[in-house]
Amino acid sequence: MDRTIRVSVMAGLLSLFVVSILAPSFLWAQSQANGQAAVAPDEVDAGTRFLIRLDGPISTKGSKKGDAFTAQTLDRLYSADGTALTPGAKIRGHIDRVDGAGKTGRARLWLAFDDIQTPNGWLPVVAMVTAVPGLHSIRVDYNREGAIEANSTRRQEAIEAAAAGALVGSAAGVASKDTKDAAMGAATAAAAAYMVASGLGQEITLEKDTKIEVILERPLFFGRT
Repeated sequence: MDRTIRVSVMAGLLSLFVVSILAPSFLWAQSQANGQAAVAPDEVDAGTRFLIRLDGPISTKGSKKGDAFTAQTLDRLYSADGTALTPGAKIRGHIDRVDGAGKTGRARLWLAFDDIQTPNGWLPVVAMVTAVPGLHSIRVDYNREGAIEANSTRRQEAIEAAAAGALVGSAAGVASKDTKDAAMGAATAAAAAYMVASGLGQEITLEKDTKIEVILERPLFFGRT
């Protein structure tokens, strides 16, 4: 009798073990059969968005193409089988391109991501910047493959800012009754005001601890040990 019970218990444990091993692969195969997107059990699906935080500053004025940077994840990432990568995972990347405001008028910055630290070591990650939340002076241009650039106001707002700048700039010349000085002051102030309102001439600085939203362009493979 005791032997029969032991055999039944062992058979039950063996069944649970087999199910735990094969279930994720079975579900993945079933999803393929049903025409769903193929996502391996130990992968985070492409298109997943998450936040990271920079470990140090990056600037279009001081940083150069190829400079390395590090960051850490702020969100929990889940693979298809429920495996989680907890917040605080390190990410390594480099600056892919820098366009300073002094060269092009509008500063732009592109970040490339190289790999991410997981319990199974450093693994490749392919991602693109989608937003810099909390910084209204900066925006991301999707048409330029995730370029980070100085934000610009609407055209009408820029024109109004230029007009206001012209009024202030001409005040000194008007007070001295010098028409030439008034005109020069108005033109200079208007140009400066328009450049500020339109984002021209402004360098970009991402300070330490800046939060950046990224999206996976390829599945993130956790791997197995």
